Amino acid sequence: MKTLLEISKLKVHFPVKGGIWMRPVATCKAVDGVSLEIAKGETLGLVGESGCGKSTLARTVVGLNVPTAGKILLDGQKLGGFRGKQGKKNRKRIQMVFQDPAESLNARHTVGQILEEPLLVHRMGSQSERNSRVKELLNLVGLAENAANRYPFEFSGGQRQRIGIARALTLNPEVLVLDEPVSALDLSIRSQVINLLMDLKNRLGLTCLFIAHDLSVVRHLSDRIAVMYLGKVIEVAPAQELLNNPLHGYTRSLIESIPQPDPKMHGKFSVLSGEVPSPINPPPGCPFGYRIRSELYTESIGTALELTEVSPGHWIQQCPCCCPKKKP
Repeated sequence: MKTLLEISKLKVHFPVKGGIWMRPVATCKAVDGVSLEIAKGETLGLVGESGCGKSTLARTVVGLNVPTAGKILLDGQKLGGFRGKQGKKNRKRIQMVFQDPAESLNARHTVGQILEEPLLVHRMGSQSERNSRVKELLNLVGLAENAANRYPFEFSGGQRQRIGIARALTLNPEVLVLDEPVSALDLSIRSQVINLLMDLKNRLGLTCLFIAHDLSVVRHLSDRIAVMYLGKVIEVAPAQELLNNPLHGYTRSLIESIPQPDPKMHGKFSVLSGEVPSPINPPPGCPFGYRIRSELYTESIGTALELTEVSPGHWIQQCPCCCPKKKP
């Protein structure tokens, strides 16, 4: 399949300021050399613990953060920024659904005004055409047309997220970035929004970057899954391959933490020990091996921890302490 979105060696570093004059004293490496490819019509799931850099990566892809290094290519063309005429074209092609719809929707605007605003910014259509587009979007996400006259606070959390999805689809984007769109919702509502996203993906042929910390959610939507830890991607594989044959120690820990509906499985989960190292002062070797105090951690110091393809479509960060070689 043709690659639509390519992220190459992307780094996003933030200065940490301190002292009386608030000068930079350190650097937070939120995203540190991430490379990913998403084919047209594909959904790539990105998982990892809170603080691993998933949301920073998402915000950088849509232009809300400025990359420190690396590049982002859309259909082979470099996204050099989101300002000016070319920037407007870029924003039309990539849209984002945020985690908390209560914060991302303007409480002073009606739903109709919220959905119409992107069309006004890009000077698209007449007033009647924009009104028709608003009604079309509401029907698309399963809301009544009269919802256009109401305010976001009059809706439930699940309905507000539907409005957020409708706003992201207003300009018919090619790429949709979903930053934990169901994590703030109740379980019963979560399944409805997931089904809606799956339906929209099939009907509109969307290319999606789906971000979450819960593998049980990601596996329903994703064609492939990438696992991120402390600013780096450590494993990428087709969804079923990753779930059935996880090779990295951190990936195995995430899968073992998925809640099971079987009462007999109670108490059989392995608890991940240690704490996530600081992105401001990361360890010199493998950060996960450092966390679990692996006996082989010292072997990872000074090793180039790069992604290597171990089987068709299955890439892993080769590390002596997280991916020990099997004895013959």
